[in-house]
Amino acid sequence: MEIQPIGFFHSPLTSKFGIPRQSGLAESLAGSIVFEPDYRRAEAVRGLEDFDYVWLIWQFSARSTSGRLLPSGRKNASTLHPSSSTPIPLTVRPPRLGGNRRVGVFASRSPFRPNSLGLSCVRLDHIEQHPQLGPVLHVLGADLMDGTPIFDVKPYVTYADSRPDARSGFVDEEKWEPLQVEIPADVIAFFTTEEQDALRSILAQDPRPRYHDDDTRIYGMPFAGRDVRFCVSKGVLTVVGVK
Repeated sequence: MEIQPIGFFHSPLTSKFGIPRQSGLAESLAGSIVFEPDYRRAEAVRGLEDFDYVWLIWQFSARSTSGRLLPSGRKNASTLHPSSSTPIPLTVRPPRLGGNRRVGVFASRSPFRPNSLGLSCVRLDHIEQHPQLGPVLHVLGADLMDGTPIFDVKPYVTYADSRPDARSGFVDEEKWEPLQVEIPADVIAFFTTEEQDALRSILAQDPRPRYHDDDTRIYGMPFAGRDVRFCVSKGVLTVVGVK
């Protein structure tokens, strides 16, 4: 089966490092969906403005099912069945479990999946009717990298999609505490108010690999065209500079 992207995602996050591990964790993180020319018509999104949230079906385009990096934002058709010669991992190590306990791939949201498909629920902030790009969807809280191919957009409907009493497996077992984030005034001044809120929410989720616990290590995360440098010690993330 081959399908074509209906559009591409635009985000201040241009690398896999730093992307929230789930949608909605960084509620103020802004992004947009620009449709491909065939779908740049107002009637394609007629009525969507009445919904607060939408589901996005997308592709983990920065890596293949075997872990090899792929060019982001490619515009060719995407094959949704891997080659029989490509090894498919059947167990993964979720970050929520510290990266040291394995569960089945279908019991996780790992990007290493047989068909490299992602599913995210994001807040629809507004729809812009752009003179050249047609309807542009502006969303909040997405866990997608800049250039991610979008395969479909569906409205979120509470009566069918909300299950507040559902169990969440190992996620219920492991309590997650966000980091305290400290950003010096001379650094935060590089960003707009909206970017500041998004950056703080992203950093609070601790972008580091779960097996890293070195309070002397300096990490770099690309965000909004800049390289944000930070370190973590005793539950506090401190931004040490911006390039």
